[in-house]
Amino acid sequence: MKEIVIISGPTASGKSDLAIALCRMKNGAVISADSMQVYKGMDVGTAKLKKEEMQGVKHYMIDILDPHEEFNVALFKDMADGCIKELKEKDTLPVIVGGTGFYIKALLYGAPFDEGDVDESVRKRYEEEGELFGTEYLEKKLSPHDPVSAEKYRGNRKRLIRALEYFELTGRTLSSKNEEENRKEPVYDAAHFCITMPRDILYERINKRVDLMFERGLYEEAKQIFERKDLSRTAGQAIGYKQLFEHFEGKTGFDEARENIKKETRHFAKRQLTWFSHQKDIIMIERKGDEPEEEILGRMSAYL
Repeated sequence: MKEIVIISGPTASGKSDLAIALCRMKNGAVISADSMQVYKGMDVGTAKLKKEEMQGVKHYMIDILDPHEEFNVALFKDMADGCIKELKEKDTLPVIVGGTGFYIKALLYGAPFDEGDVDESVRKRYEEEGELFGTEYLEKKLSPHDPVSAEKYRGNRKRLIRALEYFELTGRTLSSKNEEENRKEPVYDAAHFCITMPRDILYERINKRVDLMFERGLYEEAKQIFERKDLSRTAGQAIGYKQLFEHFEGKTGFDEARENIKKETRHFAKRQLTWFSHQKDIIMIERKGDEPEEEILGRMSAYL
């Protein structure tokens, strides 16, 4: 049996139900690798499972922070490592589940920034420049120092800022560091699965999921959080909440906000699929969307 199992993939691909089925079969517990489910009170919009839906399986890294607290990849790695150690001591299989690929990669190969390589003032300066002058300005600023990253992250302001920040703080390019990381051996003996499905089926599932979120009270939940006015930068970017916050600020109508949530979720799922398709040592498991979990687990069992 592998030391840990990772079930990743795009939003709405059925990762959580599959993980619970695996945990019940193999005496496992779930460690969430979701950058938003860590926040208390952000339940509907992050698609947290209800207690009864967890079917008695222990879940870690959910509801551990208030929305005003920052969360990042380094914190995730430290906490997840601690959870894995605890579970191994109990002879329980750690099953890491989530769609935040950056976090999963850090868990397997080490955090992308060395300790001391993060400076909030530097990051804030580049964020302000991006707001003032646009993403293309950041691309041009990065290109003379790290043309590989400038091209790779074209149009992705968050990644461009990270590359600029890393170069300023270390004198090294993020692309060279990424190359080094790609040559690393994983910290854990892991079976890493990515759940995929045909794009049209996935997008239909996403649209239905957003409609269900509104039925379950997403609007009211987002309104309560918005009125508190104390969101961290991380929590404030959560899809579903961000679009409704813009509606509450009078920038969009309700129907537009709802459609924007669906659109941004579909775009996010596409980015997730692209990310995971480029990772090494990953096992792609394609499903049609309606197979029972037992059938998918049967296909995964040969790799465990």
